Amino acid sequence: MKIQIQKLISAAWLSFMKHIAIIFGIFLVLILFFFYIYLPAITNHGETITVPDLEGISMEELDDFLVKRKLRYEVSDSSYSSDYPPLTVLSQFPYAGAKVKENRKIYLTINSFIPPTTKMPDLIDRSLRNAELELKSYELKRGKIIFKPSPFENAVLEQLFLGDSINPGTKIPKGSVIDLVVGDGYGRRQFILPGFLGMPLDEALISLKGMDLRLGSIVNEDGMENDAGFVYKQIPPEGSLVKVGEPIDLWVVPTDSLLNLKLHSDSLGINNTDEH
Repeated sequence: MKIQIQKLISAAWLSFMKHIAIIFGIFLVLILFFFYIYLPAITNHGETITVPDLEGISMEELDDFLVKRKLRYEVSDSSYSSDYPPLTVLSQFPYAGAKVKENRKIYLTINSFIPPTTKMPDLIDRSLRNAELELKSYELKRGKIIFKPSPFENAVLEQLFLGDSINPGTKIPKGSVIDLVVGDGYGRRQFILPGFLGMPLDEALISLKGMDLRLGSIVNEDGMENDAGFVYKQIPPEGSLVKVGEPIDLWVVPTDSLLNLKLHSDSLGINNTDEH
C-alpha cells in the first residue's frame, strides 16, 4: 500500500512538472513572438526616415513638406536672423540627415517677425577691419565704405545709419546696415592741379572742396576780408601733381589791385604763379 502511494505521488509530481514545462515553453514562445515579431511589426523595426534640412523653409510650407515624409513638427523656440524672412526655420532637432522613425516630431526654432534691438558700438578711430569685427559681434552689417581725405588710412572717421551719423549706444534693430566713412591716407588719388588765378575767392574754395583738397593759408592784400577778392597767386602752382587732401595756399587781392598787378606783371614779363 505504501509503495502504491509513493508511485501515485511520483506520477503526480512528474505530471505537474510536465505542465510547468509546457506553460514555461508557451510563455517563452509568447515572449519571443512579442519582441521579435509583433513589436517590430508595429514599430517598423529597421525602417527609418532621413530627416530633411528644414532651414529657410517658411511655416506655410512645413505642413505639406513634413506630412509627405511622415514626420511631425513642433515650434520650440524663436530667434532672429536678418539672413532669412520672418516665420522661417532657423534651426531644428533632430538635425538634417539624422535617421528617425515614422511620425517622429521635429523641434524647430523659428525666425521672429520683429527683430530685437542692439546698441550701436563706438567705431570712431578704429581700423576698418576692427570695426567690421565689432559690427559682426553686435549682429550688425557693414554697408558702404566711403573714403574721405585724412592722414589716417583705413581709420573710421564717421559711422552712418540710414545716411545719418549715429551716436554710440543708440538702440537699433539687429541686422541693420551701418555705412563707414574711412580715411584714405592722402595717397589714394593724384591729379594735376588746375589754376585758380583770377577766380573769386569763394569760387576757388568751392573748387578746392570739390577736388578733396584742403585750404592751406590765405594771404590777404590791403587788409581784405577772407571771403572777398580774387586769387592772384597759388602754391603749389597750376599744373603741379597733387594728392587728395593736400593743402593749397592762396593769395588774394581786391579787383582793382588784381587788374593793376596783371598789367604790371605783363609789362615785366613776370609769371604770377611763381613764388616771390
